[in-house]
Amino acid sequence: MKKRVKLTFPQHLIKEPVIFTMAKKYDVMPNIRRARVTDTVGEMVLELEGEEENLEKGIKSLKDKGVVVELIEGDIVE
Repeated sequence: MKKRVKLTFPQHLIKEPVIFTMAKKYDVMPNIRRARVTDTVGEMVLELEGEEENLEKGIKSLKDKGVVVELIEGDIVE
């Protein structure tokens, strides 16, 4: 299963490996489609692939850390 998400990282998480940690812990494969990082905020559009239960757990773990997660419906604009 695949899910497309937009992630917004607060300043204190910009330098943390939250995507790597989530991907490894929940066996989710991230495909970075777009990213923008400044000193104060990070934004990333990802396509996440894995078992539905693992995707849900992975997304929840990101939210629990303080990452804003928005599900994207339809095609991703490159």
